[in-house]
Amino acid sequence: MAQVEIKRALLSVSDKSGLVELGRALAGRGVELVSTGGTAKALRDVGLDVRDVSDLTGFPEMMDGRVKTLHPKVHGGLLAVRDDARHAEAMAAHGIGAIDLVVVNLYPFAQTVTRGADRDEVIENIDIGGPSMVRSAAKNHRYVTILTDPADYDAFLKELEAGNGATGEEFRRKMAASAFALTAQYDATIASWFAFADQKEIFPASVAIPVRHAQTLRYGENPHQQAALYLPAGPAAAGIAQAEQVQGKALSYNNYNDADAALELIAEFADGPPTVVIVKHANPCGVATGETLVDAYRAALACDSVSAFGGIVAVNRPLDGVTAAAVTEIFTEVVVAPDADEAARAAFAAKKNLRLLLTGDLPDPARMALTMKSIAGGFLLQSRDTGSLAPADLEVVTKRRPSERELSDCLFAWKVAKHVKSNAIVYARDGASVGIGAGQMNRRDSSRIAAMKAAEAAAEYGWSEPRTVGSAVASDAFFPFADGLLAAAEAGATAVIQPGGSIRDEEVIAAADEKGLAMVFTGMRHFRH
Repeated sequence: MAQVEIKRALLSVSDKSGLVELGRALAGRGVELVSTGGTAKALRDVGLDVRDVSDLTGFPEMMDGRVKTLHPKVHGGLLAVRDDARHAEAMAAHGIGAIDLVVVNLYPFAQTVTRGADRDEVIENIDIGGPSMVRSAAKNHRYVTILTDPADYDAFLKELEAGNGATGEEFRRKMAASAFALTAQYDATIASWFAFADQKEIFPASVAIPVRHAQTLRYGENPHQQAALYLPAGPAAAGIAQAEQVQGKALSYNNYNDADAALELIAEFADGPPTVVIVKHANPCGVATGETLVDAYRAALACDSVSAFGGIVAVNRPLDGVTAAAVTEIFTEVVVAPDADEAARAAFAAKKNLRLLLTGDLPDPARMALTMKSIAGGFLLQSRDTGSLAPADLEVVTKRRPSERELSDCLFAWKVAKHVKSNAIVYARDGASVGIGAGQMNRRDSSRIAAMKAAEAAAEYGWSEPRTVGSAVASDAFFPFADGLLAAAEAGATAVIQPGGSIRDEEVIAAADEKGLAMVFTGMRHFRH
């Protein structure tokens, strides 16, 4: 059965894109059209002859359309093995005719959820008959062609033309694979809604992740790795994957990863003053607020201008031309912004490889979601780190209380440290990071690296002293020994924010008191691996 002639087609679609053109092409080849409800009406409205499913089955549509295609004369016509004598005898005995083509797409369940419909409407948009026909046709693809996506109609018509009214087995296999992917995604979306939205579960007994392929990337983290971008099939927060790319070459795997890190951090400052984040290898290398975006950019760049080369820049408000011009002064891979004015777009236009991504609204940093990491033989799931602090949440543990400025810098540094790979140390002064130490195996080395970067910045910009002098320092986890805190004191920090909770807390507090530091405990850790 390499070639199967299309003599009878069953069409029942929610998305009527391309339906009329397809129906006309089939009718032009003498194919009998069988259909239901709105699909039949759309075909009849353009003058096509359509047979109702109820005429085929001998039963009317009933129960508000819930029961119309769930019938042996439909599924027998789809599932029969046509060169099996017993199947042929059964078809003849029960008056079942073969159905050669099924064109179905499913009730818009995900779209119904997304627009905030009530529970009853959501449930009503769970398709039953559609997936049943899709699965029957796809299983029996040796004899039946299944179409579930209007984007495939043109390819089908070309196949029909090449086959003189018949489809080849290779085409039918490809369509069957697409059909089973659709039903799997559809069921996964429904299962996810029931588990997370309806039943309010955090970790259900099984997890189905409904995603669809959006783009094959040039390569993965390294050129010898393959990679692709997938998008949620159901409701999801908008982010880098949905951003409008105004210019520049296609994003790479690393671009997506780094731009996402920049977006997640800048979202923490969505309601704050003009703020700029610079990220390299998924770690912030500069974060600052300012009177204007360009002021914030200059301050963020000054934190670590070496690492910023080839980095990702994100801003918390529409990008203006002056800031864009400043960004173009060094090589920048990607700029992420809610929007950009014409002057900013013009400034970037000369940098053809620079990607400008416009996100619209920034994502909510407090949104609830799960993150997943694959490990050998399994997967680790956890809730997103949505932890945040207000001044009232802090416990002052030293003899000296932080000043108002120190407290502000502590909270700023803490917000940045949440997005730095552990072990993370962040120095901040006057609303800007002035030294960041990331990803070290011990906290003392992170403190020293951050201080070293601050000293390098002072030398580069001709400052009389590093900006760590008089700064606040944040540690993503407790200081297990006093050495990390002492390294911060040596760099000139005057205030410390850390989770606390070490068995040596008293030793660390005593060291802070001896150095005249103000220190607050958060009671919250921000490990990031």
